[in-house]
Amino acid sequence: MFKNGNVTVMVSDLNRAVQFYMKTLELRLQYEVQGHWAQVQAPRLTGLHPAGEHGPQPGKSESLSIGFEVQDLVAATETLQSRGVVFSPVMEDKATRIAYFGDPDGNTLYLVEVKTQN
Repeated sequence: MFKNGNVTVMVSDLNRAVQFYMKTLELRLQYEVQGHWAQVQAPRLTGLHPAGEHGPQPGKSESLSIGFEVQDLVAATETLQSRGVVFSPVMEDKATRIAYFGDPDGNTLYLVEVKTQN
């Protein structure tokens, strides 16, 4: 039924956002309509998560976040910190380690490391 999908991130300065997503996060620019739209390629952007008591609530602007899975959270956060990214404290449970950060407009992004089960 669906051919493709996308997540649209509203930004205040398209050029600044393109630079952040391309240079800082190293995503690939697929195409751009100058001043109106830029599409970056990101790996597998799908996911649904139930709302929790203390987190963002459905229907609110902060209820959306974009996550990127990494193999080594420490190495990835160090790389991005060297590029000026500021992270919230790492959250950890039995299965994952997550580090939240924002893009230049404060849109919520995160890195997640899935722990291997031994």
